[in-house]
Amino acid sequence: MSEPPDDGAAAAADLPQRLRADLTASMRARDELRTTTLRSVLTAVRTAEVAGTSSRRLSEEEVLGVLRSEAKKRRESATVFAEAGRAERAEREAAEEGVIAAYLPAQLDDDALAALVAEEVAAAAAAGRTGTGAMGQVMGAVRPRVGQLAEGGRVAAEVRRQLQQG
Repeated sequence: MSEPPDDGAAAAADLPQRLRADLTASMRARDELRTTTLRSVLTAVRTAEVAGTSSRRLSEEEVLGVLRSEAKKRRESATVFAEAGRAERAEREAAEEGVIAAYLPAQLDDDALAALVAEEVAAAAAAGRTGTGAMGQVMGAVRPRVGQLAEGGRVAAEVRRQLQQG
């Protein structure tokens, strides 16, 4: 049997299908954490599909955006629960984020991000822009190069750190 063609429509449907298949597998394995998390993620995907004036199928990038958003919600919730002294709930949110992270592409590590930002900070300095006043110019140059491989907050923190050092 031959492989189906690798076109955009197949790729867009691939991730939601994989999520549904993994949900079924986790239900059979009676993995409550994974089941609950995948149900929540699939609900968020369905909500995004019907948002707006008409229902539509999300592209792969849009599905990944929903997953990133859900992971970020879990990360922020874990932080808030930990600060409130609710360690058990914080651990649960962190575990859910881990389940979601398995479906996301790998993020840039800190060293690679720092190197990328350093290049753009040097370019801004060569153009006469230094200090925090160059933040917008550096962010504007770094963001397209990084794409979705690093969160905006992480990028901004690294840019700010390097601009304040220099």
